[in-house]
Amino acid sequence: MKAREQPFVLILDATFFGRGYGILLARCPKKTLYWAEIETETVQVYMDCLCTLEAAEYTFSAFVIDGRSGVRQLLEKRFPGTPIQFCQFHQILITKRYLPMKAKTEAARSLRKIALTLAKTSEVEFIHALNKWHAQYEDFLKEKSFIEGSTKRWRYTHGRLRSAYRSLRTNLPYLFTFQHQPNLQIPNTTNHCDGLFSHIKQKILIHRGISKQRRKKMIDYLLENF
Repeated sequence: MKAREQPFVLILDATFFGRGYGILLARCPKKTLYWAEIETETVQVYMDCLCTLEAAEYTFSAFVIDGRSGVRQLLEKRFPGTPIQFCQFHQILITKRYLPMKAKTEAARSLRKIALTLAKTSEVEFIHALNKWHAQYEDFLKEKSFIEGSTKRWRYTHGRLRSAYRSLRTNLPYLFTFQHQPNLQIPNTTNHCDGLFSHIKQKILIHRGISKQRRKKMIDYLLENF
């Protein structure tokens, strides 16, 4: 690896091809700088990646990540002050997991609708919509239900809705970084990695059953030529 003279935006993401086998990918928008086979997506594999890139004298102007809090904390500690963009596409997927298309409550359908505007709106507009939603449904979020068979133990009635809202609120400071730093040309998603993952998975699916060594060579070739 040859270091670049200027700092650049580093996009980090991982994908899995099955249980216990995946790859971690680090790219600048148009080039793969690092990849490694991984068994689990831990903070340590991201640390190894960053150490390798730093040893090659790469420097970074910003990071784009898929949202793991441990990775974000690692970056904030290791590169204080460097902008971090949380992938808006991943945030939308998180919200969809909590709130299905045919959600039963109006509150859930409304919050899902707000989340789906994420990549099409400004930070000011999004915060306004989220605050307005919360003001309307704050009491609804606080509703509690007793656990069946108990008169003392309870849980929040709308737990998945609370989780979806909490995710949006927690990640909000990192969802619009690209709008704060337009000169850095920070992507708002990890699509530079995701598109490559899809391409690799298609090729591996065609050649299923190949040995681990040949699979690694195939991935090496694909990454070098994509």
